[in-house]
Amino acid sequence: MVKVFLHRSILTLISSLLLTTSLWAQETSSTRLIGNTMSLQNCKVFYMDSGGKGIPVVFLHGGYGNSKVWKYQIPAFTKAGYRFVAIDYRSPCSTNPMQGSDNASALINEVTSRLALPKFHLVGTASGGVTALKYALANRDKLRSIIISHSIGNVEDSEYSEINMRIRPAAFNQIPLEIRELGPSYRAANPEGVKNWLSLVNESRDTAPPTKDNPNGMGSKPGEHGNDMGAGRNAPDAVTWSNLDSFKLPILMMTGDADLYTPPSVMRIFTSHVKRAESAIIPESGHSSFWENPDIFNRTVLAFISKY
Repeated sequence: MVKVFLHRSILTLISSLLLTTSLWAQETSSTRLIGNTMSLQNCKVFYMDSGGKGIPVVFLHGGYGNSKVWKYQIPAFTKAGYRFVAIDYRSPCSTNPMQGSDNASALINEVTSRLALPKFHLVGTASGGVTALKYALANRDKLRSIIISHSIGNVEDSEYSEINMRIRPAAFNQIPLEIRELGPSYRAANPEGVKNWLSLVNESRDTAPPTKDNPNGMGSKPGEHGNDMGAGRNAPDAVTWSNLDSFKLPILMMTGDADLYTPPSVMRIFTSHVKRAESAIIPESGHSSFWENPDIFNRTVLAFISKY
């Protein structure tokens, strides 16, 4: 019995990896979107919008990369009838850089207002999850639901911060970026996908150059790709346990089983403080399941938002 079980487990693993690899080989030309630029005061913001009358789903990328990292979500969500929108919310501006959650929330408000979006679902990954949480806390009436993937949330709580510092000590930042961000199963099965992911990271306009204190560039310090704490614990959009306890929007928390930033145990701590929270652990995924295992990521999110 043991031999049969192991044999089937190995076959399942190989099948899963081959499925993932085949997904990277597929082009999304039938639903490929051409990006647009929106001028906001002294800032030009890149965004992608499929248009149409479907319920909008707005995507916020993490601290590394840009809106192009959602390329494997475009066909799945447009095929399901949703309006796909992705915003480069961390776009640097000529005289007023839109960095930090407060400015990012204002930018998201401006872009979604100009696009005349009705109530929408908001998806944020990593530091985009921090921004999504802060936006949701301040703009609950504009959202149908919120999906937070691979994000510690930057909750303003000393015990929670200590947990995250234990997970990512100073030496963590010396690990190559692709090892920190992508899980071992994906790196083993798909070197070309790793190469493509790194290419998007390198072209990202908000990636800062390495410095002596920050050798890996923007977002390499412990925290969630940078510190977006905002205006303080008394602010209505502050990510605190008390604010989250009163959070009534449907929320889905997701992470990968091999996420070095947000392991399942950390996600469980977070969801225990949110009354309407659902959770999902994406198998064989590190910190970027939307890229590493998009089929399961897409099905999980689509199943959740279909209820709201």
